[in-house]
Amino acid sequence: MTEVLAPAHWVMGLPLAVGAAADGWAGVAWGLVPTVGCGGVGALVITAGVRSGRFGDRHLTVRSQRPLLIGVVVGLVVAALAVLVVFGAPMVMVACVAVMLATLAVVGPITLWWKVSFHTAVSAGSVVMLAEVLPPVWVYAVGAVVVAAIGWSRVALADHTAGQVVAGGAAGAGASWVTLAVLL
Repeated sequence: MTEVLAPAHWVMGLPLAVGAAADGWAGVAWGLVPTVGCGGVGALVITAGVRSGRFGDRHLTVRSQRPLLIGVVVGLVVAALAVLVVFGAPMVMVACVAVMLATLAVVGPITLWWKVSFHTAVSAGSVVMLAEVLPPVWVYAVGAVVVAAIGWSRVALADHTAGQVVAGGAAGAGASWVTLAVLL
């Protein structure tokens, strides 16, 4: 669960899913901007950081290593958001990337003093975003199970406490819900 449903994978898959659900192939094309710009480049930054020794592992389990990556990812998300706005992307795609930025804005500062779970924050926020473009009852039912399984895996691996995974999920879902309420 931790590897397959890592935050970078959600960031790469979510815009494609939102784009496809909202606007078919044209939406998928718009989704490629944040998929490559945020998720793909972000994953490359993490890989390079691990190889250089700047990051201990790809999940940045050492909290003190997170601020640098958060700064880089915020820059990537802002750049993707700017590209989408300048080139007239559908509002649902702009909102999808704004959800990413909002989640970083809430969870990023928390991680400076407490090791909150980005895994559950990103996955829970993604579930809220998907419920905007897909049947919400099914998305929330399946999403709750998936987010809970991710949280369980983070605790089972001793990377987080139960409180850290619950707080991450609540922060990600809350940031996404507020962002969507404002933008859509």
